[in-house]
Amino acid sequence: MRWKVAILTASDRGYRGEREDTSAQVIRELVEEEIQGEIIEYRVVPDEMDEIMASLIEMTDYYQADLILTTGGTGLAPRDVTPEATLNVIDRVAPGFAEAMRMISMQKTPKAMLSRAVSGIRGRTLIINLPGSPKGVQENLMAIIDQLPHALGILTGKEGDHGP
Repeated sequence: MRWKVAILTASDRGYRGEREDTSAQVIRELVEEEIQGEIIEYRVVPDEMDEIMASLIEMTDYYQADLILTTGGTGLAPRDVTPEATLNVIDRVAPGFAEAMRMISMQKTPKAMLSRAVSGIRGRTLIINLPGSPKGVQENLMAIIDQLPHALGILTGKEGDHGP
């Protein structure tokens, strides 16, 4: 099964072209290799609530992504608003993904407790916030990636709660 995946990077410096978006590259590689996902949309937006929300809405409602993976804006800095933007557009929370990522990350660094990443559902799209660093993306996404196909299958109606 090919999952339709969108990547959204929230980064002021990335948006201005002052920083290469290596975190999104890590997401792309893992999605394509581990779950045979197809990247249907990718964009970089500044750390602005309205722009993040508009992008998430467009990726779900227009592009009909099965999965949106965000990177950046999940820390404690005043402009880190990706979790709030996500919470504003989702219909239901799916906290297990964010909890699992924090749990695995805490085994590597106590700084993982600073993550405010959230995960939830808008329509039939799963949205998961990832950190902004390539290493953080790699560790966090690998913590949950084996559960994504089953979760997406249930969410999209392609399989029941207990398998196809």
